[in-house]
Amino acid sequence: MDFHPVEQNLRESFRILAEARDRADIRETGGISIHSLGATFQMFNAAFLNCYVEDEADLERRIALASVHFSERRMPWAFWMCESFLERRLQRKAERIFMRMGLSLSSELPAMAAESLVTPWRRLPRIKIQPVCDTASRRAFCEIGAVCFHVPLLWFEEVFDERMNERKEFVPWLAFSDGEPVATAATVVAAGAVGVYNVGTLPDHRGRGIGEAIVRFALDRAREQTGIYKTVLQSTSYGYDLYRKMGYKTVGQVLVFTS
Repeated sequence: MDFHPVEQNLRESFRILAEARDRADIRETGGISIHSLGATFQMFNAAFLNCYVEDEADLERRIALASVHFSERRMPWAFWMCESFLERRLQRKAERIFMRMGLSLSSELPAMAAESLVTPWRRLPRIKIQPVCDTASRRAFCEIGAVCFHVPLLWFEEVFDERMNERKEFVPWLAFSDGEPVATAATVVAAGAVGVYNVGTLPDHRGRGIGEAIVRFALDRAREQTGIYKTVLQSTSYGYDLYRKMGYKTVGQVLVFTS
């Protein structure tokens, strides 16, 4: 299964979130994509590879290009690298190269894809799921994200700001249990696939199928709108086994290096 829809969808999700921001920077240059929100949260000031890397010197050149770009703006940043853009020998050396260039490995995320999901193997809970559409639901979306991804709430509120609903291509959802918001998910349609993002369930509500329920719901709504069954995501270690059971297969690795 091809890795390109995963990395293209990921880059597009950053571009969408960066749109209409005063400090945003979106550009393609020298074999990298800069899709930066200009945010406090460095993960969202991002550089990406956008084509295959020729050799070690080429990788170093692209890292240096991104480093100069963000250094000139005095901005913390992250390099999101899909390993499949590197030949296997260079993959084994990549972390050392990034370290030599002043960046450290922060996350290693399996890139996963499914042509369609398999039928649920368990009975999923009947829960209320609604779009994030107003100030209260946006606040809840951010609060859950801050808890699940272990970052300050203010950082999440900066990324998912009051203009969130203007970015129509990014579709966020909330799941409720006993009237309280407990889980999130979002979708982005790009590169012929529906990308799944911001999947999180509050710790006290995990293990009940709520996360799977909201992901399936979000994908169903996207498929109704677009007719697209193919779906892609980058998994955390917590969600990996669940996604495999849902029918996803690993097609590569996304490594995140931070300054």
